[in-house]
Amino acid sequence: MKKLFNFFLIVIGLLIILGFIVWKLILDPINIPTGEYMFKSVSPDKNYTVKIYQSSGGATTGFAIRGELIENNKLFNEKKNIYWNYPQETATVKWLDNDTVNISGHEIDVKSQIFDFRYD
Repeated sequence: MKKLFNFFLIVIGLLIILGFIVWKLILDPINIPTGEYMFKSVSPDKNYTVKIYQSSGGATTGFAIRGELIENNKLFNEKKNIYWNYPQETATVKWLDNDTVNISGHEIDVKSQIFDFRYD
């Protein structure tokens, strides 16, 4: 009976570790530094805000730009990284409609897309 209990503990532990790995690598694909706040842009219907941050990797690398989406009408103002580009020092943001934003030439549907230079 004790062997069966230990077996279940090991299986549960492995499932927890596997779940964490899947969450970090697949469900949260943009794992990047926060950066220094530059500016924000609000969607035409005021449902979304995109905050732009400039990130520096130090003396040996250039600047990168991160775009963070905030859903304004959610109870906890959920945040999601939707833009990460390197090398880039400045950014422009223009809303094309209520759900589509153009960040420095990259069109992003904020409901279902992200832009990450590492995967493009």
